[in-house]
Amino acid sequence: MQARKQGNAQGIDVSHWQGDIKWQQVKADGRVFAFIKASQGTKRVDPKFIANAKAAKAAGILIGAYHFVDATTMEAARAEARHFHATMQTAGVVFDLPPVMDYENNPGNISKSAINDVAGAFLQEIERLTGRQPLIYTGNSFAHNFGKDLSRYPIWIARYNTKPPTDVPAWSKWDIWQYSDAGKVPGIGGNVDLNEFNGTLDELRAWASGTGEKEGPKVEQRDVSKVSVWAEKDWTEAVANGYFDGKNPGAEMTREQTAIVINRLRRNFLRLIAGNTARIEEIERQLVNIENGEELQ
Repeated sequence: MQARKQGNAQGIDVSHWQGDIKWQQVKADGRVFAFIKASQGTKRVDPKFIANAKAAKAAGILIGAYHFVDATTMEAARAEARHFHATMQTAGVVFDLPPVMDYENNPGNISKSAINDVAGAFLQEIERLTGRQPLIYTGNSFAHNFGKDLSRYPIWIARYNTKPPTDVPAWSKWDIWQYSDAGKVPGIGGNVDLNEFNGTLDELRAWASGTGEKEGPKVEQRDVSKVSVWAEKDWTEAVANGYFDGKNPGAEMTREQTAIVINRLRRNFLRLIAGNTARIEEIERQLVNIENGEELQ
């Protein structure tokens, strides 16, 4: 996977283990986004979730929520997703970042296939409930359990090293890299996880806007008054033959304009077939019969 890059947006993730956080100090340190633990299993709620969500949002930090998965079956995974969604709603704030499935261990010792079933069930259910494509959080080693079917989801990967995470079956590029679990940030007592988004703050905002994608390269607006090089010959010929008026070759055609071109073509074909204008009316009458589904007379 790719290395870190200067200018990328920096963030943290927290839970009750970080205690009381002074979020204004966190923001002043350049941490522009934060993922906050919301829930775990089907009943547990992080006791600092609501306070962290409200205070981080008030400080102007982009916030997201994450759920720690305990499920070993698809049914349990869906139940956990519903619990996560219900917990998020208690915060009383709008989350800027996608909801996160934190799936990083296998205490139930289930198969790799079952791991993918659990992940898929949770992701589909939380996406259905929130209307947003979720994000997967996991460790670099555990990520090898996930199949390529999950590659459509963005990945937040943990690897506490100066070297980038290694490629895994479903991903060869990280969207967010948790590069340390021993960070020091003003406003937080003790260690905190440090994260980097693969892009600038503006790109993070665009990525989090609901599409799940970073903002792509901008495409210049074409000048509709100029003909494309590859169409110059055909355009000149079409104009000379009276099918177009020569204006705005790059503009979209309305249905009315299309009808005009079709009728001009139709008239010219009639003239060609008739050989002279004297027979056009008769041939046109027969053409109308054909267009109406009648037999040629």
